Amino acid sequence: MFTSKANKIFQEVIEEYHKIDSVDQPFNNPYTKDSLLEHLLYRKCWIDTVQWHYEDIIRDPQIDPVAALTLKRQIDASNQDRTDMVEYVDGYFLEKYKDVTVKDDATINTESPAWGIDRLSILALKVYHMNEEATRTDASDAHRGACQKKLDVLLEQRVDLSTAIDTLLSDIEKGDKYMKVYKQMKMYNDDELNPVLRSQK
Repeated sequence: MFTSKANKIFQEVIEEYHKIDSVDQPFNNPYTKDSLLEHLLYRKCWIDTVQWHYEDIIRDPQIDPVAALTLKRQIDASNQDRTDMVEYVDGYFLEKYKDVTVKDDATINTESPAWGIDRLSILALKVYHMNEEATRTDASDAHRGACQKKLDVLLEQRVDLSTAIDTLLSDIEKGDKYMKVYKQMKMYNDDELNPVLRSQK
């Protein structure tokens, strides 16, 4: 199933990131563009993993305000990269299924495959970090127990989400569902659409 591959790659990414555990570390994608889907999935999860740790850092109550502003802009750029990667992944699936004959009674899903995959990547990060908390030797038994219960829910959620994504892809392949992708058209990064940026021109 597709999500078995995706979840394996996400785990590879997260473990690789935590060998150095720094948002400033260099990025190296072990999958070449000859393996396009794997290449995109690895890059997607790396962006998510770095952003996860950006979000930790910016919540430091002692953070220098100037550093916080710089980091906020890094988060904004990361969000744009994340959206772009989702659209690249959807582009892969659009190309893959472009010759499928769509049935007359086919329906559209509430989200595209790649936005489901986006949620799966974030879920991999939640599982990794909740497992850290559930096994922390310096935490109380109550803390570890509470985190283990949350981890159990996250693992169940991953099974359900994986099943839903695999089912969606199967339905698209059979023509029972069809893909229709809308660009996100974010306005706040565009100096023609954001009135604050436009006023600075």
